[in-house]
Amino acid sequence: MSQATRPDEPSRADLRRWSRYLADERAEAAVYRDLARRRAGEERAILLALADAEGRHEAHWMSLLGDRAARVPAVSLRTRILGFFARRFGSVFVLALAQRAESRSPYETDAHATAAMAADERIHQEVVRGLAARGRARLSGTFRAAVFGANDGLVSNLALVLGIGATGVPAATVLFTGIAGLLAGALSMGAGEYVSVRSQRELLDASTPDPEVHTAVPHLDVDANELALVYRARGMSEQEALVHARAVVAEYDPAVAAARAAESRALGAVTDEHEEIGSAWGAATSSFCFFASGAVIPVVPYLLGLTGVAAVVTAAILVGLALLVTGTIVGVLSGASPWRRALRQLAIGYGAAAATYALGLAFGTTLA
Repeated sequence: MSQATRPDEPSRADLRRWSRYLADERAEAAVYRDLARRRAGEERAILLALADAEGRHEAHWMSLLGDRAARVPAVSLRTRILGFFARRFGSVFVLALAQRAESRSPYETDAHATAAMAADERIHQEVVRGLAARGRARLSGTFRAAVFGANDGLVSNLALVLGIGATGVPAATVLFTGIAGLLAGALSMGAGEYVSVRSQRELLDASTPDPEVHTAVPHLDVDANELALVYRARGMSEQEALVHARAVVAEYDPAVAAARAAESRALGAVTDEHEEIGSAWGAATSSFCFFASGAVIPVVPYLLGLTGVAAVVTAAILVGLALLVTGTIVGVLSGASPWRRALRQLAIGYGAAAATYALGLAFGTTLA
């Protein structure tokens, strides 16, 4: 393992950089420990191991700084934000942020960091990615419906309100149109999400093997290949299926098979094997509520009594801020750049609204 050597006379820039690294390593170790306190079992052990690794990196920078290690600067804003969220929430958002932080480690290009430290940071990124993926899987069904429901509500109702408002109709008409669009869209989203998730779960349930089928095994004529057909349908070759079927019949124990079936039923009663899809009612409710929460924002200026250009500009600003928030959330969870995702959401939303606003102006001019 290669080791970095301490320069005889480090420059001021070196000392500042090492001090910053030291502060960040200490803070990142604290983040992992805070997250570990909110976890149990394997995840807790993994997070504590990551904290220990950050401690080794901390010791490296302390050895380079020597007596100067007592004058460590404040940690970076990014690391402070991570620590705050880890202490308050300990959620998948923190792991997603930590994943991005690990991916931006400067150790590979720093001559005073060891090759082992740079390798550690690359591996840490993959470890945190794996932990974050578990959280994303738990969120994927209902959370997906919630985030994209809110985004759809923002974009569709802003486009509707701006398009109608541009025609020059009274503000009361725009307000009623916005409320009607909110209700119609929320009901449509909720119903569609319920049908989608429910159908997906039913399809997966239909593909789940029957735990009671073992009762037929003692009465099978294995020479007729009935059991072998099951294994062939599951992908085995004809010869492999026949050999496996003969082994199952020869080794069949009714008591053991019944115990396994009972265990399977009990496990299914306490766990949801289709957890990643989410529940149909949960997805439908989230879609309805979040679409409505997004769709109400373009209507707020009209509810407050604004009219004309003032209402249009206010609605656009409010929706723009909300789109930046939803884009940032999606970016954080996906491990991508939050700002890039936020700006993309903003561009798409404003593009749709601009198109309907221009159409409204054209129709308004024609009607006038």
